[in-house]
Formats: sequence, C-alpha cells, structure tokens
Amino acid sequence: MNICLNDKIFRIISDVVTAEGVAAYVTGGWVRDCLLKRDHPGKDIDIVVIGSGIDIAEKTAYRIDPGINVSVFKNFGTAMFRWKEYEIEFVGARKESYDRGSRKPVVEDGTLEDDQKRRDFTINAMAVSLGKDSFGRFLDPFNGTEDLKNKIIRTPLEPGMTFSDDPLRMLRAVRFATQLGFSIDETTFLSISENAGRMRIVSQERIIAEINKIMMCEKPSEGFILLERSGLLGIIFPELDNLKGIEKKGGKAHKDNFLHSLEVLDNISQRTDNLWLRWAALLHDIAKPLTKKYTPGTGWSFHGHEFKGSKMIPDIFRKLKLPLNENMKYVQKLVDLHLRPIALSQEEITDSAIRRLLFEAGDDIDDLMLLCEADITSKNEKRKNQHLENFGVVRQKLREIEEKDALRNFQPPVDGEEIIRTFGIRPGKEVGIIKNAIREAILDGIIPNEHDAARNLMIEKGKELGLSPAEPVI
Repeated sequence: MNICLNDKIFRIISDVVTAEGVAAYVTGGWVRDCLLKRDHPGKDIDIVVIGSGIDIAEKTAYRIDPGINVSVFKNFGTAMFRWKEYEIEFVGARKESYDRGSRKPVVEDGTLEDDQKRRDFTINAMAVSLGKDSFGRFLDPFNGTEDLKNKIIRTPLEPGMTFSDDPLRMLRAVRFATQLGFSIDETTFLSISENAGRMRIVSQERIIAEINKIMMCEKPSEGFILLERSGLLGIIFPELDNLKGIEKKGGKAHKDNFLHSLEVLDNISQRTDNLWLRWAALLHDIAKPLTKKYTPGTGWSFHGHEFKGSKMIPDIFRKLKLPLNENMKYVQKLVDLHLRPIALSQEEITDSAIRRLLFEAGDDIDDLMLLCEADITSKNEKRKNQHLENFGVVRQKLREIEEKDALRNFQPPVDGEEIIRTFGIRPGKEVGIIKNAIREAILDGIIPNEHDAARNLMIEKGKELGLSPAEPVI
C-alpha cells in the first residue's frame, strides 16, 4: 500500500503523529480509489486519529505553513484544511449511536475498529497506518478488497442497522454503484427497499448532493433505475417516478416515458458534462403524465407537455433544493423549446421559423440542438438516421441565418426609450405595440435587423396609432 502514500502530505502527517505519540490512519475514498487505480480529482483525504483529530489537524497544518486556516467542527470532533490540491479532514476515532428520528449521532471516543464499523460500506472501511513504525500497514477487517475485486457494494455491519442509523447511506450505495460500475449486494439492496421510508428524515440538501453526483456519472440511468427498483425514487422524486409505465388502449400503447427520459439522459451524458443540460434531458418530458390523452382511432397524445413541463420546473427545483437562478431558467427554456427543432426537421424549413428559434433560444441554441438529437431514441435505425439527417439541415440553416441576421440574443435596434423620445409620449401600450411590430417584422424577414429600417417602421407604425414625431425624423 506504500504506493498510495507517495504524496508528501502523508510523510508530514506521519512525522506529526509520531512526534505526538498517537496512531493515525488514512481511510475511506483515498484508499478505495488507490486500490482501484482511479484518479483522485478532488484529492480528498480522510485521516482517522486515535485521539484528537482536531489537535493533529492543527499541528499538521502549522507544520506545513503557519498561515493555513483550519476549519474546526468541535461537535463532531473533526477539523479540515486545504493545502495545494488537497482537502484533508481529520477525525478522532469514534463510535456512534442514533436516535430513530434524526441523522445526528451521539458520538463517543472509540478505537480504530469502532470507527471502521461505523463506515458506510466495506470498500470505504479499509485503512492504512501512518505511524512511523507501521507506515503503510493495511487493515481490512471487512474484506473490502474482495468486494472491490468482485465489484460489490456491501455494508460492514447488518445493513438494516447501517441504513436505519443513517438513511443517506442508501442513496450513497446507489451513487457508488453507479459511479464505480458495481452491483449492490442482494441483502444490502433488500434492506434499502425495506428502509426506504427512512429517507424522509434526511435533509433535502444532502439528498440533492447525491442525486447530482449520480447525474454526473458516465451512465446516470443505472442510478435512477436502482432508485426506482428500491422504492427510493417515489419518495425523493415523485414527479420522475410518475413517468413510469405503459398504458394500452384500442391496441395502441405509448412508450415508457421514464425509460425514455433515462435514455435521453444517457445520450446527453455521452456528449457533455454540463450538469444543467443533463437535468434538462431528464426533465424534458416531465409533464407527459399530466397531458396524456387517448383519442380513438388516433391513439395517444401529450399535447402541450413541453409548455406544461417548463411551468413545472420552478416547483421541482424548489422542492429538490436546486438553485432558483439562471441554471433553473436555462433548464426551463430547454424544456419549453425541446420540440421546436424536431418540428422544423419534419417540415419545409422557412427562414422565419429559423429566426424565431434563434430569437427564443439565444446562446442556448447549440445545447437545445444537442438535447433534440439526444431525444431521438427510436430503435428503427433508418428512421433514426433520417431524423439526424434532417437535424443536420436545421443546423446548417441556423448557421446561415445567424451569419446573415445576427439574431442570437436578439436586441431590437430601436428600443422603448427611442420610441418614447421620438413621439414625446409616456410609457404605455403604444410603445409595446411598436416594439412588437418591429420584432415581428425582423423575424419575418420583412425588414433587416438594422437601425434605419427599424426606425422607419417605427415612424410608420406610430402614424397608424395617431402619433406624430416630437423630434425631427432624420
């Protein structure tokens, strides 16, 4: 295991704990990822100290640089600091007991064995000694190495106790399985299903942090399928759970919109690491259960699901504790517009329709096109290729119109202030009528996206409304 301890930080910690006469171990994700030969993108290091983790953290930080700021959490007996690319957390070895109504444990000093027992999974319970006389000694009391080899997620102790004590661990099991491409042990998974209701005591902030990590996995659908199978999805994300299932009438059936949404999410995830574009993919059909309608002779329809879905986004983000900012508006916009390029690809493309799409999508037009292409999940390869070919035509037309008319993030060449100043009027409906006429004329290609043409139309529309210029018309 010495190869995992090559970084200078471990020798510094070893010197400190040896001088202080205490034992300390690196544990958790660092050890797991080292054995898996995974990168350590965040350089997160967990150190267990048989004694005061806070004391050792402060002395280690001082040894490195007296100016390092150490964050101390006395209630939990932990402390952490950042140095270079590392984020190092120190905790005193402890044992925990829980009240059923809370995730906050009663903490007592404990041994290394106590600390390893409280870990969530066997693959996170391995430890490596940092003491000078035992530097690099590997401790694996729950055969985590075997579970790594067999790609299994399993709890160190009886899973019912592990999950009842800290229900967030059920979501972490799904997240680790999705991130690592592992399976959840059968007994462990059964216990997740039995304890799923315990997730209700977990804060939404902790839940969404895990969901976002699942969203950023290489194949996030695997995580959501596990959430659905375990019963967790209906508790933490009922709107998504409601997409499940196929209904059949008159010999006609619609597709399973839950599985379709996951396929679109995977398609997007192969092409971008943009978290919010992934959210747009997951939620693009979220309103289909609310707009589903069967018409004899025609079959199933979901008219207006894109508009209804966009209206649902703020409430969903609010409940999930996702940010109610520009990221939410971005997802809302893509959900609202996701059918527009599809409709264009199925009919003769007019310049006017392209201008309107550019006007509404703005700088998000490229992401919208990615979403629409990911939304093609037909198993008919001929049909799928035809859709993609049609989208290629739409993309080309978008480039041509953008180069000619500069409509991305369109700003009218004549604004409200110029209208008010020209006609000597107060803000009111006349200003809105004129602005709208100018915008529509540009989008329809009647006038170019230029100031002089827009100003001439402004004068013309003003006269129609009974307005005369209060300043000379140049």
